[in-house]
Amino acid sequence: MTKNINLIRNTALIKSLSDEDILTNVKNGKFKVTSYKKSSVVHFDGETCIKLEIILSGKVVVDRIDESGNLLTISAFYKDDILGGNLLFSKSPYYPMTVSTQLPTDILEIDKEALFELFCNNPSFLRTYLELTSDRAFILGDKIKHYINKTIRESIMNYLNYESKKQKSNHIKLNITKKALAERIGVQRTSLSRELAKMRKDGLILFDTDSITLLKIM
Repeated sequence: MTKNINLIRNTALIKSLSDEDILTNVKNGKFKVTSYKKSSVVHFDGETCIKLEIILSGKVVVDRIDESGNLLTISAFYKDDILGGNLLFSKSPYYPMTVSTQLPTDILEIDKEALFELFCNNPSFLRTYLELTSDRAFILGDKIKHYINKTIRESIMNYLNYESKKQKSNHIKLNITKKALAERIGVQRTSLSRELAKMRKDGLILFDTDSITLLKIM
């Protein structure tokens, strides 16, 4: 616990908080430290961002696999870097790519409501947060636009693969409408329907109004 408190206290974002604030949030579970082994998945492509994360130690990378099967590292995150800062309060809070560790990594997780409360009560904390997330969003956005060119099919399969892992089944119950799914992957409803029909014809999926069954993993 003492080791974690010291790691938390020395991060760029948390430095503006008092020791009392830090200890209170640790004790009530609003600040939580999670340790990951090397090569662990922290977030899957399409996963919902529900908390802010700060890297206390280790290395985290954002990866994608290109059409040739090559693994591309889009960006790397180190001590003090923030994960989810530009997603947490978004109307579409979904990770656009897989986030994983390249080294044993400790990550501080901050509850969304606790974070909002800290914003309201500590202007210095809010200012630092905005600076850190703005800088990272600019760097990451610049890199992403050089690498990302997903087809509709790739976007659909990313969503289905994530839901398959989450539901532990290749028979995926749709918790959102197809219109909402189309909005989530950034296409028109008609384009989604057309691609789903092509995927069924190609033997990749079966689907009805409420579910999609994965027949092949891409």
